[in-house]
Amino acid sequence: MHRAGLSPVRVASALALASWAGLFWFLIGSGRTSLYLSSRTDWVVPVGAIVLTAALAGRLLSLRTARPEALTRREALAIGLTILPVVTVLALPPASLGSFAADRRSSLASAGFSGDAGDISSGEVTLVDVASALRSGEGMQQLTKRAGAEVGFVGFVTRDPGMPADEFLLTRFLVSCCAADALSIQVRVVGAPPGRFEADQWVRAEGLLYPLGGEVIVDATLVEGVPRPDRPYLNS
Repeated sequence: MHRAGLSPVRVASALALASWAGLFWFLIGSGRTSLYLSSRTDWVVPVGAIVLTAALAGRLLSLRTARPEALTRREALAIGLTILPVVTVLALPPASLGSFAADRRSSLASAGFSGDAGDISSGEVTLVDVASALRSGEGMQQLTKRAGAEVGFVGFVTRDPGMPADEFLLTRFLVSCCAADALSIQVRVVGAPPGRFEADQWVRAEGLLYPLGGEVIVDATLVEGVPRPDRPYLNS
């Protein structure tokens, strides 16, 4: 008859559960959830934290077993790969997607985003409206009718090579589920203070809106630096 002892397999699985539960509680406590998930899916974090904590409690109560359970190399590798994303998230600085990602992510012009063009014809023009217009011919027609409208957009600064010193691209990411499916929205800001704003700096640009061809231009009357929003991504 074997004497009950700790099972290496169960201890390793408990460590994996603890790492993921700890990550979710860390995201809640640090307020970093919005850097990874949209507001539509951020419920996953608190639900996951509770479920994984409960699972961890159950696993801790069953660590001892009467039968030997050796931890194989394959099982150890699988558990290590499970914990790797947790280590990656905790090791990276708390930053949202920026200009480096904007240069490499799909833009709305080449993606499957579609919006409601009817929302553009009246009311305040938002970056989500711009996203809809850039993707839809009907939406661009509606936005063209709003030429000269006063707008105020918040985003971060990106620049294309050769752009004049008083111009930049105000960029914001639009997400459906999480940062992995982010698409970039960009409007060209003209008449900005030359050389004042650096790449990845968050700004608010106010001015007059002018759709022109395949892009949207803001003739700026005010450009000022602002803190990164609590929710840096917009929802599609």
